[in-house]
Amino acid sequence: MEPVVTVGLDGSPESLAAARWAADEAERRKLTLRLLHAWPLLAPEPTRIPAEMDQNYWAKRIVHNARAELQGSHPGLSIVGNLVADDAQEALLQAASESEMVVLGSRGLEPVESYFLGDISMPVVARAERPVVLVRAGTREEGPPPAPGTPGGVVVALKLHGPCDDLLAFSFATAAARGTPLRAVHGRTVPLHAHAPWGVDHEVTEKIRQDAQKLLSDALRPWREKFPSVEVADSIGLESPAKAVVRAAEGAGLLVVGRRKHRPALASRLGPVATAAIHHARCPVAVVPHD
Repeated sequence: MEPVVTVGLDGSPESLAAARWAADEAERRKLTLRLLHAWPLLAPEPTRIPAEMDQNYWAKRIVHNARAELQGSHPGLSIVGNLVADDAQEALLQAASESEMVVLGSRGLEPVESYFLGDISMPVVARAERPVVLVRAGTREEGPPPAPGTPGGVVVALKLHGPCDDLLAFSFATAAARGTPLRAVHGRTVPLHAHAPWGVDHEVTEKIRQDAQKLLSDALRPWREKFPSVEVADSIGLESPAKAVVRAAEGAGLLVVGRRKHRPALASRLGPVATAAIHHARCPVAVVPHD
C-alpha cells in the first residue's frame, strides 16, 4: 500500500478540523490522504437503490462532504475515502499500522477548555504502532511559514534517558517538510539536595544544566547533519519535564512527545509528559511510539 496520512472522520467539527490539518500535512509530505469513517452497522454495498433507502447514506455523506471541501482547497492532493464496517477504535488501530500517521479530532471530556480528549482518541494514542496527531476544532495553520526564531515551529520533548531516534526522525522530517525551525526541549526537576535555606544552590543546578545540555547536544548532532536545512534550537528547563514541555509549546505549530511501546503491566500507557501535553498544550500534539 502506498504511504498515506489517515484521518478519522465522524462528522464532528473536531474531526473536520483534523481532516483539514491532515490535508495540509499530506500535501507537504506529498502523500495520499485517506478519509476513514468506521461504523459497525455499515451494510454491504447495495446497488441501484435510491439514497433514502441506502443504510450507508449518512456514512457516505460524511466522507463525501469532507472530500469535496478538501479537494477544493488542495486540488493537487490525492484523496481516497474509506468506509469500514468495524468498531472505530479497532479500525483506526489497523489504519495506524498502514499509515505514516493517523490524525484525530479531540474534544473535551470535561467542561474545561484545557482538556481535549475524545472517546476514541486516547485508546488509539495509547496503542497505535505509528504516530497519532490530536487536533482541536479551530486549529489551522494559516499564512506563510514562520521565520526562524519566531513561534509556529515544531517543538519536540526529549527525555534523554534511552533512545529517542523515533521522536527525532519524526520531528526533523516534519520541520523540514514545513520549512520551520525545530526546538528540542528537555525538562529536569531540581533534586532536593540542590535546595538550601537561602534558595537553590547555583553550582548544583549549573552542573545539572551542563550535563543535560551535553546529552541533548549529543542526541541532536546526527540529526542536524542529516537535516542541514532545519534550524534547530534547544533548551533545558530546570523544572518538572511536563511543565517545561507545555511551556515550550506555547505558540508552537506542533508539539511532538513520545510514548513507550512497552511499559510495565500496571503502568499507565502514557507517561506524565505525554499526558500533560495532550491535556494542556494549545497546539496539535503528535504522540510518537518508541522503544
